[in-house]
Amino acid sequence: MKKTAVERLAMHTTRLAILDMYDGVPNQGMRCIHDILRSFSGRVEYEIFDVRGKSEVPDLNFDFYISTGGPGNPLEGDGDWDAKYYAWLQAVWTWNQHQEEKKQVFFICHSFQMAVDFFNLALITDRRSMSFGTFPVHLTDAGINEPVFDGLTDPFWAADFRYYQVVQPNLSRFEKLGAEILALEKIRPHVPLERAIMAIRFSPDMVGVQFHPEADPEGMIAHFIEPERREAVITEHGAEKYHRMLSDMRHPRRIMHTYSRVLPQFIEQAIQASQARVGVGVAG
Repeated sequence: MKKTAVERLAMHTTRLAILDMYDGVPNQGMRCIHDILRSFSGRVEYEIFDVRGKSEVPDLNFDFYISTGGPGNPLEGDGDWDAKYYAWLQAVWTWNQHQEEKKQVFFICHSFQMAVDFFNLALITDRRSMSFGTFPVHLTDAGINEPVFDGLTDPFWAADFRYYQVVQPNLSRFEKLGAEILALEKIRPHVPLERAIMAIRFSPDMVGVQFHPEADPEGMIAHFIEPERREAVITEHGAEKYHRMLSDMRHPRRIMHTYSRVLPQFIEQAIQASQARVGVGVAG
């Protein structure tokens, strides 16, 4: 007997693979992603792959993927985990070029830089100094119309912790892939340096950001007010930057606004695409 759309919905759970790029280093990113996924309980089941620590990568039996941030130089690997990671990325790209059922991918920070390098879209270079804290990010024309950025202000605020940057876009490669720059670093009139790229739509099915959209204000504040961590941040970055970061975390229209939109909207869109593939929402 033919199942109704409601019956198909009841039977279908969207499958997510999380590619953990933290290499065993203690972090807030994985906790934040887990917290976001709680709001999709019953709609998404997920599996975690320790890419750098155990050379684990997912197969293509998932509906969508989130590849996390992580420490270190995005251009360096051990020849094993990085080769497997790039093979996975190539496999997903190839799948999406030839199959109707697309695989959605979201890249965060370290993963974003690796994807940029893989597709030869821009240069990955050292920053003159580490970006640490919360900063305004400016949307491009493409970014204003980007679905995962729906509802954001321009500029919007983001948590940004990195030693590396994406600069000097290879425009011919962007055109060939159909990729688009979605956002740029804050405007700094007093600094004679190129503004780094903060987000790219690689394809209709792949998007990535340089910042940390998963950063939640409450958890991040609890993390940074711990005395030992507080002193370490103030020593390295200064008291003014430390207190400004905490103030931005508490502001309802800054980090919280970004946290509640970017990654949840990507997940919701991936769920909707997955449900559409199994005929959910189609009459009878």
